[in-house]
Amino acid sequence: MFDLDGTVYLGERLLPGARAVIEAVREANRSVLYLTNKPLDPSATYAAKLTRLGIPTAPDEVVSSLDAMVGYLCDRHPGASVLCVSEPLLADTLRRHGFMVLAAADAERADLVVVSFDRGFDYAKLHAAFRAVTAGAAIVATNPDRYCPTPEGGLPDCAAMLAAIEACTGVTAEAVVGKPSPQMAATILARFGLPAGEVLIVGDRLETDVAMAVGAGIDAALVLSGATDRAAARRADPPPTYVLDSIAHLMTGEVTRQPLKK
Repeated sequence: MFDLDGTVYLGERLLPGARAVIEAVREANRSVLYLTNKPLDPSATYAAKLTRLGIPTAPDEVVSSLDAMVGYLCDRHPGASVLCVSEPLLADTLRRHGFMVLAAADAERADLVVVSFDRGFDYAKLHAAFRAVTAGAAIVATNPDRYCPTPEGGLPDCAAMLAAIEACTGVTAEAVVGKPSPQMAATILARFGLPAGEVLIVGDRLETDVAMAVGAGIDAALVLSGATDRAAARRADPPPTYVLDSIAHLMTGEVTRQPLKK
């Protein structure tokens, strides 16, 4: 399982070695999936991007926090009415799965406030969420990422929107379903059809990729090409199974096996 941003690519550029490594894994008859907490595009868009960059990918080979959100809500809150603090894709996705998505004017009727990475976040959305939560709605969020890495340095991600809503309402989200949540791990393993011990996750974030892997009993290879540097990797608790300078080192064998902390 490969994380995308900061692991396989950055912006519109494949990171060195990514294509060769993934081709080698496929040639070894291993299953490959891609994982992203970024809820801004459907799986087909990520698959098309990977294909355009030289890694042929089918939509069902991409698992996103949207997939985890749909699974969580269908299991825990079937038929709920929701207020979305998000970009249009999340609301459209929930409608397709039978959820009633409310307008801001009807915020007080919401059973749930569903929060996501939202580049259109503003005071009006914050106020609508405040009204919904103070009227009794629970909060669920797609992902806990503080920022999304970009070639320019990054964009504030879902954690920023969620923090604002939790701060003004005094209510904590009942679940954040993307990495590192058990919901995302379960979604991945179900898609693979494999037990945790037969999966390796390759990613660039300790607080999401590695934490999810450790919690689910999955081996984690941390790459230092994205959000984590070597000093942070040494301090990691829990530690990743392996540390690599980049995805390319999966082929060259330049891998450090992290000692488990007592």
